[in-house]
Amino acid sequence: QVQLVESGGGLVQAGGSLRLSCAASGRTFSFYRMGWFRQAPGKEREFVGTVRWTAGTTYYADSVKGRFTISRDDAKNTMYLQMNSLKPEDTAVYYCAAARTVVVGTKHGEYDYWGQGTQVTVSS
Repeated sequence: QVQLVESGGGLVQAGGSLRLSCAASGRTFSFYRMGWFRQAPGKEREFVGTVRWTAGTTYYADSVKGRFTISRDDAKNTMYLQMNSLKPEDTAVYYCAAARTVVVGTKHGEYDYWGQGTQVTVSS
């Protein structure tokens, strides 16, 4: 069984920073890729970024490129999302996800496991 637990969300002013964490437990050695998605009220779940777990290569949505950075700590089975220069439009519930198979990683249907989400609110 795999569990993903996000933490680090909160309220921040525009221009500020937050770092989200996603701690994985269980059969984490089987992960090919992990990713971050977000969902604002009334909107569909949106791709934020993804990382190939062993290679460490990352890919981001254009809306966050240059502001958000994904990193991972193999020893702790934890993925991070460093968010800088936050904007009010970044307000959403942020979810981490993990995929066991070889996928591109930009679509939520490609992922096998999901966390419960953490709220990020950016005030103007």
